[in-house]
Amino acid sequence: MPECQNCDSFVTATYARVFTPPGVENPRVCPNCEDKIRDGSEVRKARSTRSA
Repeated sequence: MPECQNCDSFVTATYARVFTPPGVENPRVCPNCEDKIRDGSEVRKARSTRSA
């Protein structure tokens, strides 16, 4: 099962397929990450804390 490179949370194979480039199994950041977010093709530090 794929894991987030930032927080080590498990992500679904579908999430990893959609949000990672070809040949990369583990995403750099996931929805569980509170300190980083995806910004286009980049990952940046979150400007504010995220809550569910």
